[in-house]
Amino acid sequence: MSGTAKPTSNLDTALDHASRLLASNPELAGEQASEIIKAVGAHPMAVLLLGTSHRMRGDASRALEILRPLALSQPNWAIAHLEFGLALAAARQANEAKAALLRAVALKPDLPKAWLALGDQLMALDDADSADAAYANHVRYSTRDPHMLRAGTALCENRLVEAEALLRERLQQAPTDVAAIRMLAEVAIRLGRNEDAERLLSRCLQLAPGFHAARQNYALVLHRANKPAQALAEIDALLAIEPGNAGYRNLQAVVLCRVGDYAAAIDLYAAILDEYPAHPRIWMSYGHALKTAGHQQRAIDAYRRSLQLDPGCGEVWWSLANLKTFRFPAEDLRAMRAELAKPGLADKDRQHLEFAIGKALEDESDYAASFTHYLRGNTLRRQALHYDANDTSARVSRIRRSYTSEFFAARKGCGSPARDPIFVVGLPRAGSTLIEQILASHSAIEGTMELPEITSITRDLRSQGDASQAMPYHDVVLGLDADALRELGERYLEHTRIQRKTAAPLFIDKMPNNFLHLGLIHLMLPNARIIDARRHPLACCFSAFKQHFARGQSFTYGLEDIGRYYHDYVALMAHFDAVLPGRVHRVIYERMIEDTEGEVRRLLDYCGLPFEEGCLRFFENERPVRTASSEQVRKPIYREGVDHWRHYEPWLGPLKDALGEVLEIYPDVPKEFVVGEVRN
Repeated sequence: MSGTAKPTSNLDTALDHASRLLASNPELAGEQASEIIKAVGAHPMAVLLLGTSHRMRGDASRALEILRPLALSQPNWAIAHLEFGLALAAARQANEAKAALLRAVALKPDLPKAWLALGDQLMALDDADSADAAYANHVRYSTRDPHMLRAGTALCENRLVEAEALLRERLQQAPTDVAAIRMLAEVAIRLGRNEDAERLLSRCLQLAPGFHAARQNYALVLHRANKPAQALAEIDALLAIEPGNAGYRNLQAVVLCRVGDYAAAIDLYAAILDEYPAHPRIWMSYGHALKTAGHQQRAIDAYRRSLQLDPGCGEVWWSLANLKTFRFPAEDLRAMRAELAKPGLADKDRQHLEFAIGKALEDESDYAASFTHYLRGNTLRRQALHYDANDTSARVSRIRRSYTSEFFAARKGCGSPARDPIFVVGLPRAGSTLIEQILASHSAIEGTMELPEITSITRDLRSQGDASQAMPYHDVVLGLDADALRELGERYLEHTRIQRKTAAPLFIDKMPNNFLHLGLIHLMLPNARIIDARRHPLACCFSAFKQHFARGQSFTYGLEDIGRYYHDYVALMAHFDAVLPGRVHRVIYERMIEDTEGEVRRLLDYCGLPFEEGCLRFFENERPVRTASSEQVRKPIYREGVDHWRHYEPWLGPLKDALGEVLEIYPDVPKEFVVGEVRN
């Protein structure tokens, strides 16, 4: 702009000209905005253009000096809050950016740029679900097509059947509409159809490789589908374009933790927190990684930093309690009770706080009050999960009917001959982590973590079956031939290879619930070792009842439910003992505590390995441990915990009743189980 701008009818023309210049020449746009301000004073639009020009030139600090006062003076101007939010994001102030962007979309919901920026900040804050909703709104308001607008509205309001119908209609007319494909993938994700989402997003990226939001969704879906190598490849592609994106880097750290690369994940979290130190959820994730890698004090420090930023986050309080060896000081207990008493506390925070307070009171030997809090936490958690013990009993009965001696004899010699895996199964809190740590201290065995690959295989098998059947996965297994079973075994080995970091010939898969899939495991990997970790029913079940699991284990939140589950587990394991004699090696926890060396020698003998003294000094093993017992197995054998459940015995009546004879004759099992009869 030449000369001095005058407050005449030319003002609108000058502002419009400066605005158009932003995209091609933000420096010149800023100069023109400055000239306008000199001429007419702090005109809001001119100030906005000046601040935006500084942001676009990479000077976030100067942009904030200009835009912060503007946003304060213009509380109802959506565009001012949008630009303020973008400047805050550029300055790596994600929490403030989130607040400004939320204000912008509250004032003017049809701002697609604000929704996109909000989604990016939510991803950086490790809030993937809220980010998905923001991205859906971005797509919704990015289109002027009435049909797509209706579909987007239905998706944002979670009317998924309507959204799916509208989007499929759209794709019949325009099969290459990548926005519609991505929205349909979001519908599939919300409906739990991850395979459909994966296929749709792959198609979307074939059509539009530069659709970065779709690629980010694709990486997340691959991660959730237990395809970490593919997820990391997609994240690498995103980071090649935008290496500083905190959302991409955070997702990369999450996936690296999944594959056991904790050193790299810890470095990533530390780098993100150097730039974004005010992110409570990232501090929590950092604490989780540090805990798993054995850096307990650093983990505590990270959790403490998270609580400074968000003292009401129940998950962080529970994370401290879940260290097991950590003890809450009195001021922590007061703080947790104060947070619990606040009105409007979110259910998820209330659940975690109830469990954490229960642990704090347990450590003070106030068992009655402790049980009250554990019970409240479990009741809240159970209401959200809708577990049905009858379904588990029916499932176990079906397995016992199907997987007979004759069934296995007819398939002898099938499957992959590999001996690599050692499966440790049982119930959670039964001592499986102790067994894993002992075995992983042997030179021939590598410890990994609770691997989800068997679950992924059963999910894929289920998709091949008749969905109208109650248990299509088992129906499919009955029809698999030798080649198919061998391929499944090879698939398992291939997909778990990313978890193996050493040259040890054997590795451990410690997913407790795999006991439900022993028939499949034996068929596809007949030479793999299978170890059953078993603990006294009341000790095991109540220890699980005290535990708030991050995911799965839905049966643990009711005393009767967990008692029935343990009963069904014993019945199923007795069945496999009968139809596959000697196939499974059982470790009774109490015997391991009383005669550690004898039990370790028997365990290694079953694995076909010579005894090594290092297995008795398992607590010196510095490998990452990703379970609730991670701190306990870094100490010598803990005998005091064997009968700890007795402090709570007055309240365990429903558990005892559900266990019945399984409790009365432990460690023996009822005769009806031994002969393989099915209880209806």
